[in-house]
Amino acid sequence: MKELNQFAKKQRLSIMTLYGTSILMGGVVVGQAYLLVSVVNSMFIENLEFREILPMLGALLLILTGRAILSYINGRTGIRMASNVKRDLRNRLLMKWSNNPLQASIHGQSGQKVSTMMDAVDGLDGYYSQYLPQRIQTTLVPLILLITIFTEHVYTGLIMVVTAPFIPLFMAIIGVMTKKKSEKQMDKLTAFSGKFLDTLQGLVTLKLLGRGTRQKEVIRSSSLDFREATMAVLKTAFLSSLMLEFISMLSIGLIALEVGLRLVVFESISFYTAFFVLVLAPEFYLSLKELGNAFHTGRGSMGAAKKVLEELQEKDQPVRWGEKEIVSNGNTPTIELRNLGFSYGEKGYAVEGITAVIPPGSQVAIVGQSGAGKTTLLHLIAGLLEPSGGDLLLNGRPKSEYREKDWFDQLSYISQNPYLFSGTIAENIAIGGNGSVTREEIEYAAEKAGISEMIAGLEKGYETRIGEAGRGLSGGEKQRIAIARAFLKGPSLILFDEPTTGLDLRTEQILQSSLEELSKGATVITVAHRLHTIRKADHILLLDKGKAAGLGNHEELMRSVPHYRDMVTVQRGVRV
Repeated sequence: MKELNQFAKKQRLSIMTLYGTSILMGGVVVGQAYLLVSVVNSMFIENLEFREILPMLGALLLILTGRAILSYINGRTGIRMASNVKRDLRNRLLMKWSNNPLQASIHGQSGQKVSTMMDAVDGLDGYYSQYLPQRIQTTLVPLILLITIFTEHVYTGLIMVVTAPFIPLFMAIIGVMTKKKSEKQMDKLTAFSGKFLDTLQGLVTLKLLGRGTRQKEVIRSSSLDFREATMAVLKTAFLSSLMLEFISMLSIGLIALEVGLRLVVFESISFYTAFFVLVLAPEFYLSLKELGNAFHTGRGSMGAAKKVLEELQEKDQPVRWGEKEIVSNGNTPTIELRNLGFSYGEKGYAVEGITAVIPPGSQVAIVGQSGAGKTTLLHLIAGLLEPSGGDLLLNGRPKSEYREKDWFDQLSYISQNPYLFSGTIAENIAIGGNGSVTREEIEYAAEKAGISEMIAGLEKGYETRIGEAGRGLSGGEKQRIAIARAFLKGPSLILFDEPTTGLDLRTEQILQSSLEELSKGATVITVAHRLHTIRKADHILLLDKGKAAGLGNHEELMRSVPHYRDMVTVQRGVRV
């Protein structure tokens, strides 16, 4: 609860409001009891006429109205505080994931992250909207009532002092059970969310592999696990409510017995005093009982809090940027990799100790076997990952000194699977521009990318809507839209992750032609798999198991690096 209280401390106005309304609530409860007892005492003991007690009834009505207003303010303040804390936590989660999206995508399933962002954060609502306001109110109101009762009847106050601790004691016992069960429930929920979204995204694959029925049983099992965890939490809640009611009822019964004996048998107290303490006693225990119910809700929030805090405290290396302007003069800066490395944590190193210089306007190919770290290195150069070792220098200065926007404004990254958003074709191309773009610029970029004819053949042309992730378009069409984005930007640095892999020959030729024109006057760094791409590169960086195994042009590497020579020989289909 320490971390949750730290979040609450930031809501100072809300906390002060809760303390103010709680003090007023204590006074209102005492005033309500006083007026109610006075009205009954005046009518039935002192035999006053109805018109004589009208002022007291009017005051009682005002007191009741004030109590309702204070309860409303208290509730609204708690809701507002919960809303502010949840918004702050969601912003922090979003900033954490967006600062390093690649790292975020590696750790955990998308469904689990959505569940953490939505369900786990929402699970904190009860702590701030119910438990914390009730805790503040129970800190003050019962104290005010106890002081008032001691001034009227000491023995009733002593009974309250003896019986009241049983409620927080029971709350502590139940709280331990609730915390463990709520943590288990939240774990089951995130697991279920992750499996469900994973299955939904891979539904076609499961169908084709004949695994639909088996996966259905996995989802069903996960759903039942979540149901059982939820029922366990509810059982604890019902037990808690039952015991709190029992303790409160027994305590009020003891007070009623003691007061009744003194009033009827020993005649040592007046009717007014007896009635007054009997009216205040249920209010005293009601406040404690409500804290008990709210405590259960608050402890239930601990499971959600643990999930959120674990996600926030998980250490990713954020990509750091500075404030210096990148002066490019139409060319990309000289890029220097100095002992560059990156590790995926427990999975071990992806790349380590990479050293190379990439002059402006050069053509560089990164080659190596699958898993050698080629794409990871491309992500490091792009600024999507923060190096865990070494430096990436731009014009001799660390990348972290420059502005992020300057770097991305002159860079285009074309991968094998470019992401297209749900919207029109024109909107998807326009995303590539650095600012507002005209329809003429969009059409020109599409023409240069070789996709204008295809778009013209559509009924709605550039206003044709495509589905999420480019559903409705072929792989080649997605690639050409990605290239059209790059033409719109006019980058001075282009990163290719072999975008033509897996395409048919005609589509590949169209894309190659577009890529060659796009690359004129720009520095091009390509993760290459095909020999014709490798041959024309000015510099070739060979990676093997995350380390640089060679650097030079094609002829130099063929002469000096056996591993490179073997790789080229295999691609040519020649057996040695």
